[in-house]
Amino acid sequence: MTQHGIHHVTAIAGPASRNVGFYTRTLGLRLVKRTVNFDDPGTWHLYYGDEAGSPGTILTFFPWEHVAPGRLGVGETQETVFRVPEGSIGYWTHRFIEKGVAFDPIVKRFGETALSFRDPDGMRLALVAVPGAEREPAWSAGEIAPDHAIRGFHSVSLLLEEAAPTGAVLTDVLGFRQGASEGSTTRFEVPGAGVGGIVDIRAVGGFLKPRPGGGSVHHVAFRAADDAEEAAMAARLVENHGISPTEQRDRNYFRSIYFREPGHVLFEIATDQPGFAVDEAPADLGRALKLPDFLEPNRARIESVLPALGEPA
Repeated sequence: MTQHGIHHVTAIAGPASRNVGFYTRTLGLRLVKRTVNFDDPGTWHLYYGDEAGSPGTILTFFPWEHVAPGRLGVGETQETVFRVPEGSIGYWTHRFIEKGVAFDPIVKRFGETALSFRDPDGMRLALVAVPGAEREPAWSAGEIAPDHAIRGFHSVSLLLEEAAPTGAVLTDVLGFRQGASEGSTTRFEVPGAGVGGIVDIRAVGGFLKPRPGGGSVHHVAFRAADDAEEAAMAARLVENHGISPTEQRDRNYFRSIYFREPGHVLFEIATDQPGFAVDEAPADLGRALKLPDFLEPNRARIESVLPALGEPA
């Protein structure tokens, strides 16, 4: 059965070693792939997720050592939200205090308990307590006990001028259905989905436009099972919404098309195939620099300019 929802989220970060330390040690995610930005091979592209790098768990970064801070604005992803077991919010609150992580007071959203916080670059993140998540597999190779470990994405929230045009793309093309509203926020959900099955749109007017930089989300990627489904989704974009995506691009671990949705957020559609074990064994994910074939002849030069990462947890 086709599984829709979020495939991955890609953001911009500052120093790579700090990024690795925060996401593998403080949050306990697995570094599942270390490669480079295919369009800028002097820059790392780091992928974090669950043990297998499953779709719906992957947060990726382009880290630049001296990047200027971004500024949140309308037409941008406002917050990236992870799922944790229902009884884990207290654990994470104490952990953030211990680690000096800035966080907001705990709140209820759509009846769910949410803890918002920021990473070292100011990226807006949150944990939401999900009943039953404790029964799902969890990666834990460091300080985070499996009972409290992150279980992939809960949602992303988009800050837009209006919800309807983007909602039409979510429902007609990307497999979501419109759900409840709470204040200015409308929830879109994949029926029956768990990991990565929610997009919240907060409709606001009169906000400044965003300034991309450290802590900004670059794009949100949504799932397609394979090339055929991706092509069908691209056709619906053109025929029903007048949006022409890019040509398909091979990212080694998935194949992608990109487009600006009506609210101006960069969306990607990425195939579930072939996955992150295509070029290294599952037990070895994230241990070595992996390059696409067209960059392999330049490996020595690329390795000489990439900043040191330090050791992940």
